[in-house]
Amino acid sequence: MKRKGNVFGGWGWNRAAYTRSDIHFTGEGYDFTLFDVQAKDRQTEFEAKIYFGLKTLTIPQTNMKLGYFIHDRIAITLGVDHMKYVMVQNQHVAFEGNISDATYMNMVNDNSVKLAPEFLTFEHTDGLNYLLTEIEFYQGIFTGNFLEVNAYGGAGVGAVMPKSNVKLMGYPRNDEFHFAGFGTNLKCGAEILFGHHFFVRGEAKCGYINMPDIVTRAESISDRASQQFGFAALDFMLGFNITSRKSRIQNTEKTSPTAG
Repeated sequence: MKRKGNVFGGWGWNRAAYTRSDIHFTGEGYDFTLFDVQAKDRQTEFEAKIYFGLKTLTIPQTNMKLGYFIHDRIAITLGVDHMKYVMVQNQHVAFEGNISDATYMNMVNDNSVKLAPEFLTFEHTDGLNYLLTEIEFYQGIFTGNFLEVNAYGGAGVGAVMPKSNVKLMGYPRNDEFHFAGFGTNLKCGAEILFGHHFFVRGEAKCGYINMPDIVTRAESISDRASQQFGFAALDFMLGFNITSRKSRIQNTEKTSPTAG
């Protein structure tokens, strides 16, 4: 199928997994690192009124994309992967550094600390927002009169703007959007295109997130955290494809029977 000039977009949902990471916290009266911190995602249990409600669309872990075919088999996209990152509570992790408040420093035993809620809650749950641009390369698998199946792969890079929900050592809960770092990713997937105008997609993605500037209190206060980790995600998307006039003519000529 001829797709150069086509515009497409979609909305979908994801599940994600994260590698363990070291998190460094700095602020007035403390400077310490937590090692090999475990985290998981938090996908919302399916309810149609939440997943498809206009006011609740962004509560689940979602993906949004808009793209343009610069070649029949190459597209450039802009999108947002709205993932969620939740530190596993009450895990024991290695600790290195110092805290001037004896109440919290006494929670450290043998260079280890339990991440109890009174010590730390740490989430990017509204969310771990990866604002990315990607390049996608397509390969046709099957083409019929109404149905087309394509495989694709790609790579992306972008900024990370989490809304981090952090409560550290008794400080007031922080929950602010903030550009905290960057990410990059590779992916592969499959697309089923119906009647040239609608599609469903499934893709697997892996990538790297580096956030050196995570807000842990108010943005006006110098307290910060930093971390970097790998991620893997499975994405499912529903979308539309708007064909250009030129591609419509070329596809019509290609599928029209030749006069005898």
